[in-house]
Amino acid sequence: MNITFIGGGNMASAMIGGLLKQGWTAAALRVVEIDPGARSLLERNFGVKAFAEIGPGIEGSDCVVLAVKPQQLRGVARALGKQLASQLVVTIAAGIRCVDLSRWLGGCQRIVRVMPNTPALALAGIAGLYAMPPVTAEDRGRVEKILGAVGLTLWLEREEQMDAITAVSGSGPAYVFYFIEALQQAAAELGFSAEQSRLLARQTFSGAIALAAQSTEDAAVLRLRVTSKGGTTERALSSMEADRVKAAIVRAVRAAAERSRELGDEFGRD
Repeated sequence: MNITFIGGGNMASAMIGGLLKQGWTAAALRVVEIDPGARSLLERNFGVKAFAEIGPGIEGSDCVVLAVKPQQLRGVARALGKQLASQLVVTIAAGIRCVDLSRWLGGCQRIVRVMPNTPALALAGIAGLYAMPPVTAEDRGRVEKILGAVGLTLWLEREEQMDAITAVSGSGPAYVFYFIEALQQAAAELGFSAEQSRLLARQTFSGAIALAAQSTEDAAVLRLRVTSKGGTTERALSSMEADRVKAAIVRAVRAAAERSRELGDEFGRD
C-alpha cells in the first residue's frame, strides 16, 4: 500500500516514523507539504519524497491521510476532490465530520475519521476510528496498520462518539500533565528542588501507569490496595473527595466533549 500524507507536521511525522520502524519502505510513503523547509526536513529525516502540490503527491497512492489543521481542511479537501481517484481517505483533523468532508471532496464516502493523541509522538498513542459505510473490512485493516504504527486503535460504532474520544483521550494527555504539574508543585512546596520535584512526579506517575497497564483489575481496586486505613494516602484522598476532585474532572471532560461538538458545527460550515 502506498500512502500520501497531506500535511507534514508532528502527527504525520510520528506516523511516518512509526511505519518505517515497522518495516515500511520510504518509497511507499510520500508527503504533500507547502512549506519548503518542512519538505526538506521530511526528506532528510525519513528519506520520503515530499511534494509541494497535491496532484503529483497523490499519484499512485492507495491511501491519502489528511493531516492538516481543521481550519485548513475545507480548502485542502476541495483541491483534493478534483484530483482524487479511488483512494481511501483518512482524516486526523479534529472536529471535522465525515459528511462535511465528503461534501468538500465532491461526494467521496470512502472515508475513515481518526482522533489520535499526542503520545503517538512516542509511539504510545491511542486513536479512535470511525468509518463511513462504504469503507470495506480491507480498508479498515489498512487504517489499523497505519495507526497501529504509533499506538493502539479503537473502532467506534457511531461518529457522535468522536466527541467523547476527543474529550477523553484526545485532550487527555493535557489532564495528565496538569496532574503532574500539581504533584511537582506540592513536592517543591514540601522542600524539594525543581529537578527533584520533576523526577518524583514523573516517575511516580509513569510507575503507577506501568502497574495499571500490567494489571487486569480496575483502577479503583488498585487505588484501594495502596490506601491503608488511617494512613497518609487515605488522608490525601479524603481531602480530594472533600474538594470533589473526581467530580470536577468528570465535569471537565464533559465540557471538552461539548466543545468538540461545537467545533464540529463551526468547522463544518461552508
